[in-house]
Amino acid sequence: MTERYLPLYRKYRPQTFLDLIGQENIVKAFSNAIKLGKISHAYLLCGPRGTGKTSSARILAKSLNCAEGPTLTPCGKCPSCQDILNSNPIDVIEIDAASNRKVEDARNILEKIQFVPVHGRYKIYIIDEVHMLTPEAFNTLLKTLEEPPENVIFILATTEPHKVLDTIISRCQRFDFRRITNDDIVKRMKYIAEQEKINISDDALAAIARSSAGGMRDSLALLDQISVSDTEKQITPEDVNELLGRLSYDVLLELSSCILNADTQNAILILDKIYNKGNEPLQIVSNLIQFYRNMLVVKNCSDRNIAIELTQLSEQNILKLREQSENAEIEQLLYIIERLSFYSKEIKDTTNRYLWLELCVIELSSNVKYSSYAQLLERIEKLEAGGVSGAVQPSSSPPRYNPPVPKIRVEALKVEQQPQAPVVQHIKQAESEPVKEVNESQPDTKPVQSEPVHEEPAPAVQASAPSGDMFSNWQGVLQNIESVPSRMFFYNLSKPVSVTPEEMTIVFGKEIFVRQAKEDSKHLPLKKAALAFFGVPDIKITIRLGSHEELETAKPVINFEKKSEPEPAPAPDSREEENAQYLEAAMKPKEEKKITAADYSDQAKMILDVFNGKIIE
Repeated sequence: MTERYLPLYRKYRPQTFLDLIGQENIVKAFSNAIKLGKISHAYLLCGPRGTGKTSSARILAKSLNCAEGPTLTPCGKCPSCQDILNSNPIDVIEIDAASNRKVEDARNILEKIQFVPVHGRYKIYIIDEVHMLTPEAFNTLLKTLEEPPENVIFILATTEPHKVLDTIISRCQRFDFRRITNDDIVKRMKYIAEQEKINISDDALAAIARSSAGGMRDSLALLDQISVSDTEKQITPEDVNELLGRLSYDVLLELSSCILNADTQNAILILDKIYNKGNEPLQIVSNLIQFYRNMLVVKNCSDRNIAIELTQLSEQNILKLREQSENAEIEQLLYIIERLSFYSKEIKDTTNRYLWLELCVIELSSNVKYSSYAQLLERIEKLEAGGVSGAVQPSSSPPRYNPPVPKIRVEALKVEQQPQAPVVQHIKQAESEPVKEVNESQPDTKPVQSEPVHEEPAPAVQASAPSGDMFSNWQGVLQNIESVPSRMFFYNLSKPVSVTPEEMTIVFGKEIFVRQAKEDSKHLPLKKAALAFFGVPDIKITIRLGSHEELETAKPVINFEKKSEPEPAPAPDSREEENAQYLEAAMKPKEEKKITAADYSDQAKMILDVFNGKIIE
């Protein structure tokens, strides 16, 4: 029977403190503690995955329980060392807190710590991913963790120390493991590749190290995976990128060139080829972010050695990156990275990922028709000097807001001399008399009539100009009201008392109409129209109940119609007569009916007595 294959990360797991890579400060602290005999009762090992937390816990346990120990170099032959090496220790108990997180599991530990060790000097509990324990389980361990039996040691390991209770952290000696550098990972993998006779280039090892994010276990797992992909030729960085689903450096350079040169068509074609090869959209965006990050570093580092150290790229790739970065500005690269990060989040949350990837590339290759700061300053200077053809000179007066004015027909203002003539009479008179329409094609032609006529302006001319006459100004304000219901409300029910650019006063015959006119739905369109007509920044508008004399003053006659060609006014139908009768009745003062005591009901008389003769209507 053939021997079972052992993965590289297990086969080459560190067995002594000398084998630990990249954790010199922790190795020094543990070594001195063993030499001086200052062994703590509880340790907390924190750090990213694959940095040696569990391996350090096992090495410490092996060093303390070795038959020749406590020692820094365990023999590896005694029963205690063999039990730890074969992962079936009796005195060293490893617990996965992710699956044993309940308070019952913690109580089970408390029951067993009373027994003495079998082979070694200490009974050591290694609790991995300790942050997964419930608060109840943590509280169960508190007292024992602070004062355990003399021969019991707790070693807690976690990747998320912020989730561990402060009361637990305060009872342990804490050691923070740092990420292993890429150089240390490459050296270790190179040694293992020589031992295992794996034909792999140094650039490929560097590519593996960069993808592991400082974790030795991830690097060895990837080396183990790629070692069986092709045994006939040397493994190259392209093989590593293909295995990881990453883009090759040449493809990234080509795609970046299209983005920086605003070549959208070729950028989409390259993206389609990349996607058809099986690359995931999220991975493509991540590769682009890392690529432009490296470009940003190379552009800001004049020393080539520093750039190589920070980017972990070969000297040849650094030269290509520096050449392409000469055509880009720092602000431009920062903008690209910011947009790539935005689309990275969107791609994670959507179902149609390739669509968002296409949008990302199209936006970058379209929006990066970029003007540098120097070009922008030059353009501003030309604008200020008036050197740009067609430049608009600044105007001394502020721009006037001209809202779209509907096509209307306006009849000359007619002020009746009879003060008792009702408003309805003028409305009927306006419907029966012929009206003249403004000819838009000949704005300079004056109408043949004695009264002034308002003409619709050309697009670049003000809609109407204040003439100083109150009714003319009121006519212009009404024309500028965009809302037809609001325009007809003020036309039918209100009377102007004073209409000037500084102040406008209008009155109504009923209090209910005053309240409606003060609402935003009516007041704001009126104020907007007045500001547009007079061309002023602000105007005071007073809306109140009118006196009898003010209400009986004749109103100007204005007909509003959407069509530009004159048409004969239709005869008033029954509905118009009803509206006219309603308006006439509404403008008459209400006759108050006198109520006598004989008209009260028994209930009203009772209420009258309760309120001392006061009747509330």
